[in-house]
Amino acid sequence: MISFMQRFLNKLLRDLFSKKKNYKIGLYGPPNGGKTTLANKICEDWLGESMGSVSSTAHETREIQIKEQISIKSKGRELMFNLVDTPGIATKIDYEDFIKTGMKEKDAKKRAKEATKGVIDAIKWLDNMDLVIVVLDSTMDPFSQVNITIVGNLQARDIPVLLVANKIDLKKSNIGRIEAAFPQYQVVGISAKYGKNTDELYEALFKLTS
Repeated sequence: MISFMQRFLNKLLRDLFSKKKNYKIGLYGPPNGGKTTLANKICEDWLGESMGSVSSTAHETREIQIKEQISIKSKGRELMFNLVDTPGIATKIDYEDFIKTGMKEKDAKKRAKEATKGVIDAIKWLDNMDLVIVVLDSTMDPFSQVNITIVGNLQARDIPVLLVANKIDLKKSNIGRIEAAFPQYQVVGISAKYGKNTDELYEALFKLTS
């Protein structure tokens, strides 16, 4: 657990450098919420290149990935930041779940080990973030142990947060459930896959960093 003094010092340092030009923004959330898809969309919009591979199998991203010096411009404003895509946070990772997808036991155990390390690294990296975008699947129940764990870690560190309700292109999408679950945060509904409402996302980032 982080002590009160550590949280105070972290907040003090962020306040002192709140006008700095280059932020570190982290993408967090449970597996398969669409973090890497969103990371790719942001990088394609502003760098002309993608960031990482995506898969329907959980824990495709098992290591921290970083794209530096991304510059978003709008209405005469500019936001410079390094984007950090993190492995999906999970409270339990079982290699047998990977076997069920058709993966061989050796590969499944290797993937589970790497995914577990990735979760630990992602939590450690929270202390380096100036702002966190939590990407949630808006077709899923937001009241999960994983989501509560993520938000709890963010609140303990007093890090500015933007909640993204992803996959609004799907019929089962329900942004209202996420807003009701976490009323303390702004929620932006998007489709990272099709680039829907990304302008609203960028505008929210400007507001949180101004």
